Amino acid sequence: MRYVVGYSANARGHDAVNLAVSLALGRGASLELVLVVPEVQQFGAAHAPRVGFEHLLNEQAQEWLDQALALVPAGVPARAHVRSGDSDAHALIAAAEEFGADLLIIGATSSGIFKRFSIGSVASALLHASTVPVALAPHGYHRQEALTRISCGLGTRAGAEKLLDFALGMAANRDVPLRVVSLLALDGGDAAGAASAAEAAREYATKHLVAALPGSEHDVREEPKTEVVVAQGRSIEEAVDRLNWEDGEVLLIGSSRLARSRSIFLGSTANRILRALPVPMIVVPSDYELKQMNHSASNDVPREAQQ
Repeated sequence: MRYVVGYSANARGHDAVNLAVSLALGRGASLELVLVVPEVQQFGAAHAPRVGFEHLLNEQAQEWLDQALALVPAGVPARAHVRSGDSDAHALIAAAEEFGADLLIIGATSSGIFKRFSIGSVASALLHASTVPVALAPHGYHRQEALTRISCGLGTRAGAEKLLDFALGMAANRDVPLRVVSLLALDGGDAAGAASAAEAAREYATKHLVAALPGSEHDVREEPKTEVVVAQGRSIEEAVDRLNWEDGEVLLIGSSRLARSRSIFLGSTANRILRALPVPMIVVPSDYELKQMNHSASNDVPREAQQ
């Protein structure tokens, strides 16, 4: 498998590399670290020659990419690349298509606090345009060990079955447990009503989980350990806060119903989850299917910077 990492020479870029390593360790994936630099326009006579500026820019970019590669443990195959463009998001999407990436990984903006998310312009653009899953590392993400658990946020809209199938495949391939999460925002009401809503949510999630579990003789996946959890709060953010989160966990969510087929659109509920979430989030495009091929990156992928 191959993951494209949107790298920048700051804390956000380090967070993205750390998450990429954590995700790669569970699947034997290789990393393509991509640094996007501005396109160099033709300068007037009063400015430095274009060729000289391009050389300086690429020299600096290569230095930053060498620093990026130094963050990746020796056991994880990695290459680094310089790309130019007016839009970081478009350049990263193009790189994901070029390398046939299974995942695009970026960091949150540096204004996030307490390992919470603050989405910048690049992340926002990717979450509205990417055709492959996008993984978001919270600010200050330092973990480089393999995942220990996958959570899947299950809503009631159409497409929940495909998201569950993606989550089950990801958990099975990594040999980690899967937790199916339903988040309920309860505006007032009595205890009986809250209990009834929680039970209905649990039944709904359990029904869809059972339907998605491997049952066909043609399905060669091992069945992962699973559980269903319902979290309630006065808001979605409070419901997220009431859940127990492991350091080695990620949350999968699906794209908004407004998304075009096989593309991402982050809905209002997902945005609210992001504000409270202390672990990485992976947003899966609508109608996206997990690649079940048991392929992995070759060990001879060079650890070098390329332009």
